[in-house]
Amino acid sequence: MAIKVDGSSLTIENVVNVARHGEKVELSPEAVERIRKCRGMLEKKIVSREIMYGVNTGIGEFSEVVLSDEQVKQFQKHLIYNHAAGIGKPCPVEHVRAALLSRVNVHAKGFSGCRPEIPLTYAEMLNREVTPVVCEKGSVGACGDLAPMSQAALTLMGEGECFYQGERMPAKAAMEKAGIPIPGLKARDGLAAINGSNLMTGIGCLELFDAERWCKQAEIAAAMTLEALLANMKPYDRRLHELRGFKGAVTSSDNIRAVIAGSDLATGKLKVKVQDAYSMRSTPQVIGALRDQLAHARRQFEIELNGAADNPIFLPESDTVLTGANFQGSPISMPLDMVGAGICMVSVISERRLNRLLNPALSVGLPAFLTKGAGMFSGLMLSQYTADMLIVEQRILSAPSCIQSIPAAADQEDFVSMGMNAALKTKQILENAFGVLAIELIAAAQALDLRDFTPGKGTAAARAAVRRVVEHLEEDRPLFPDHNAMTAAVERCEVLAAVEKEIGALKSSW
Repeated sequence: MAIKVDGSSLTIENVVNVARHGEKVELSPEAVERIRKCRGMLEKKIVSREIMYGVNTGIGEFSEVVLSDEQVKQFQKHLIYNHAAGIGKPCPVEHVRAALLSRVNVHAKGFSGCRPEIPLTYAEMLNREVTPVVCEKGSVGACGDLAPMSQAALTLMGEGECFYQGERMPAKAAMEKAGIPIPGLKARDGLAAINGSNLMTGIGCLELFDAERWCKQAEIAAAMTLEALLANMKPYDRRLHELRGFKGAVTSSDNIRAVIAGSDLATGKLKVKVQDAYSMRSTPQVIGALRDQLAHARRQFEIELNGAADNPIFLPESDTVLTGANFQGSPISMPLDMVGAGICMVSVISERRLNRLLNPALSVGLPAFLTKGAGMFSGLMLSQYTADMLIVEQRILSAPSCIQSIPAAADQEDFVSMGMNAALKTKQILENAFGVLAIELIAAAQALDLRDFTPGKGTAAARAAVRRVVEHLEEDRPLFPDHNAMTAAVERCEVLAAVEKEIGALKSSW
């Protein structure tokens, strides 16, 4: 069944299902009626020559330039041409699909003033998998993602390029092959297609979805390492975290205990230290802090998905045109910056646990670098180097983009969110995080192989999932195939799926 796009009920999961899995979309009849009503109001105002930004005026620094009737007809085309000024490689198809869905939902609210043909065409493009070719870089995240959304809007004039059936081709050819009429652009249509932070919103939704699942796998990796290091499990008592009150930490401790349940470690059969190092006993507080940021970011992104992110805003009920800055990306770029930093933070504590697995002075009897042939063999020594490199790159990328404004448009646009930078760098931080976690999982599985006690049901399932991808390291071999294969498995959530199949779903705090 198609997702009903009604302007108010879109979720991150909807975005993922449309962008990645090809789920169909349909504008609700009520949304189409709202769009028509708003368009009728706008057309009356055009006839009466009421001055409206971006309709019969220029934009940016040229907002005081009033256009003639003939210029109004041509202006939208030139607006899109001028703003299609990005640079770099094409965005992944799923990112552009997510952006188009986000824009359709903005129009569905009925305050954008465009013709219904604009969102209806984008909906058909999503359903028939015609995806505009959009440069990845060029948006400053205010006045919307103007450069990339303008490249997408070229398609509405039969210009630019699209991906269709695995091929990159001229947009006109793709639209003809898919049987989608080209609507062209009339007054207001072009600006209505581009004036919102929709690409960063779409990318961010996909990143949050992936980060939430990575977070659960970070808890599984932590549980494996805690077992291998014979951790004291008192710091994971739910009561401890309830007394402080942070929901993320409560959830994280619950999940780690659930993975370890049934272990000799959990039942008290094994001798443990009175108190472990921070990287072992503060894991719930650290992963929990990321969980709380993810929950906040999810709320912000779902507000943005269902908000009137446009300029101007047309209110048919009161016959009012309001100009403002509802395209400003700061409400989502700031939480996305913090999610990226949080992923880096959890990667850092993952590497610190890895260090304790590899260092014979800290590993509670495990062989140095988890190899029985120390000296002749180096075991997983160099895996830590790789994790360290990935984390340093994450740290560099964790500087917030939301404070990096550079004025543009002759200082008319003198504060911008730089939210696209947040989206792009968070993607890279997350990609590195898959690798860091993969390395801890490999090391934890190796360490558990060297222990002789009954692990938790979840821990055993996680180790088995690792072993389906990476063999036990008996003698040294090139490690990059193991790293890459395990990274891909983490990205596909294979360890999470294996654990949840064994013990049931881990908890979410969002």
